[in-house]
Amino acid sequence: MTRKSTWAILAVAAVLSLPLAACKDTQTLQQNEQLKTQVAELQKENAQAATDLAAMTAARDALAKENEQLKAAQKPRKTKHAGTKGKTRKHHRNTTSQ
Repeated sequence: MTRKSTWAILAVAAVLSLPLAACKDTQTLQQNEQLKTQVAELQKENAQAATDLAAMTAARDALAKENEQLKAAQKPRKTKHAGTKGKTRKHHRNTTSQ
């Protein structure tokens, strides 16, 4: 009789644990779906960030090129407008005979 009651208790425990296992599986599936959604959103954001980075890099390169052109154009102007030195006055010592 002990064996029958042991088997009966195990059977009842197994039957009672099935809904709990199914409930945990449902929660796990829901969490899994939420995580998949979050991963998809993060991948979209990552792709957008990569696109933005490429655009910003291109804009930076264009500005750097324009900056170099402006610097190159500015150098000749400085040399053209450089003023000439004024006449220097030499101070002559008056030599006195002693």
